[in-house]
Amino acid sequence: MGSIGVLGLAIIGGIAIVVQGQLMGVMTQALGPLESVFITYWGGAMAVGLMMAGARGGNLGAFTTVPWYTLGSGLVGLIIIGTIGYVVPRLGVAGGFTVIVATQFVAGVMIDHYGWLGAVVRPFDLSKLIGLGLMMIGVALLVR
Repeated sequence: MGSIGVLGLAIIGGIAIVVQGQLMGVMTQALGPLESVFITYWGGAMAVGLMMAGARGGNLGAFTTVPWYTLGSGLVGLIIIGTIGYVVPRLGVAGGFTVIVATQFVAGVMIDHYGWLGAVVRPFDLSKLIGLGLMMIGVALLVR
């Protein structure tokens, strides 16, 4: 997939995240945070299960080849989904995601800089510092 395709996929993912945040916010208010996370993960598990069945079972047997800590991604996903469902109704979609995404950038810069969790090292530099600073100004203006 070329760089245009990857950017397009990232845009689709961004839209999906915001739509999911709003849907989860509605569910969380009506049912509660645990229930909305359960429904979200159940629906996702069913969809992926059908896709894997169509692909003749996928490649689950290879799970032993990945580092042990990667198996915690489901737990991290629960934190993400639960946080989105709780935050969006309280801060709004734009405000909630502004804080979430800004935090992702800061954490991402740290992970890249130090190569944590198997990431390729991408050193922190002045342009990234300026970018993060401008983003934080934007966060403050949007969330205030």
